Amino acid sequence: MDEPLIRDISDTARWMAVFRARETDREDALFRDPFARALAGERGERIASGLTFTEENAWSFTARTYLFDRFVTRLVQHGADMVVNLAAGLDTRPYRMALPPALRWVEVDLPDILDYKEEILGDATPACVLERVRLDLSNEDGRRGLFADLGRRAKQVAVISEGLVIYLMPDAVAALARDLAGPPVFQHWVLDLASPGLVEMMKQSTGNAMNEAGAPFLFAPAEGPPFFSACGWQPIEIRSLLKTAGKLGRLPLALRMFAMLPESDGAQGSRPWSAVCLFARQAL
Repeated sequence: MDEPLIRDISDTARWMAVFRARETDREDALFRDPFARALAGERGERIASGLTFTEENAWSFTARTYLFDRFVTRLVQHGADMVVNLAAGLDTRPYRMALPPALRWVEVDLPDILDYKEEILGDATPACVLERVRLDLSNEDGRRGLFADLGRRAKQVAVISEGLVIYLMPDAVAALARDLAGPPVFQHWVLDLASPGLVEMMKQSTGNAMNEAGAPFLFAPAEGPPFFSACGWQPIEIRSLLKTAGKLGRLPLALRMFAMLPESDGAQGSRPWSAVCLFARQAL
C-alpha cells in the first residue's frame, strides 16, 4: 500500500518548515531560518506540494511565524526569563532569533520529533539556554508536574503554542489552559486560533489527509478568543493573519481588498478567520 501523505502529527512540523524555508529564500524575507529546508526534508516538500490549499495560503503561515516572533521578542524585552514552547516541533527560534544568553527556553514535544530535530541540527549552537522535554502533552499528570517544576525555576514565564490547539478537543484545550494558569509565574500565553468557518474550509481542502494521519482539525471555538477567559486567560491582543499578511505585502491580489474590511476580536462564525492571540494570566 502507498504510504499516506501525512503519516502522523509530527509530519505537520516538516510541512510547516517548508514555508519558513521559502520565506528565508526571499530577498525581502521577514525572518530567516537557515535550518528550515533541512528540517523539512523531501517529505515536507512533498506534503506542501500535495496539499494545494496550503500552497495557495502560504501567506498565513508566514504571517503566523512573523507574529509569534514579534510577541516573543516583546515578552522577553518586558521581563520574561523563560519561554516554554508547547508542541515545539521543528521550531528553531532559539537558534535564529536574537535572544538574551541568560534566557531559558524549554521545548516540549514527543520524543520522535525532538530526536529528529536534534539529529538535523547537529552541533548548531542556540543563542540562549535551551532545554528539551520529551513529553506527550495529553499526559495531564506529566504536564502538571512539568509546569510546577518550571514555575519554581523562573520568575516570569511566557508560553507559546504554535499550531497546537487546533488539533485538540475543546475540553482538552480548556484543561490545558487551566493547567497553564496554575503556576503564578506563568504570565503570558501566545497561541494561534481559527474560526469555525476557516476550520471547515481547511477540512474540505485537505481531504482525508489529516484524518488519516490521526490529526483532524478539531478546535475552533464559536466565541473566539473569549473562550479562554473562563480558563484563567484574558485576551489582551489579537492580530489577524489576513491583516498582518496584507501589511507585510504577502497577500495575493485577490485577497487584498478583504484585508481592508473591519473585523472584531470575538466570535467570527462562518467567516474564514485566523489570528495570533496574546493572553495574560488572570486570577481564577
